[in-house]
Amino acid sequence: MSSQAPAHEDAHEAHHGHSHGHQAGHGTFRSYMTGFALSVILTAIPFWLVMAGVFESLAVTAVLVMAIGAIQIVVHMVFFLHMNPRSEGGWTMMALIFTIIIVAIALSGSLWVMHHLNTNMMPMSPEMMKNMP
Repeated sequence: MSSQAPAHEDAHEAHHGHSHGHQAGHGTFRSYMTGFALSVILTAIPFWLVMAGVFESLAVTAVLVMAIGAIQIVVHMVFFLHMNPRSEGGWTMMALIFTIIIVAIALSGSLWVMHHLNTNMMPMSPEMMKNMP
């Protein structure tokens, strides 16, 4: 038997652990339940923060909601997509890092756009409204 991995692996071998390091992780019932519980908690906390008005500062609330959202994305990737450093020769970990970078860019860009829309598009002060035609 050669020391190199074959170009095409048999599905039976890959399923029964005879693969050559390219197998994906399989979740257990416990890991799925842990992921589900974390997802529910990470959804309930931002809802509570916003609906109860826990913080007087909207900026603090927004930052916390976005941070919890980013954590929830990682939880989904680890518990439901089975991303870990051992799976697929480490390429799934590279996908996780790439996803974290893209999410950070998307979240910061969204905040930037919302801030500028709020600053530039919101109604004017009463003094400015008096001078309107």
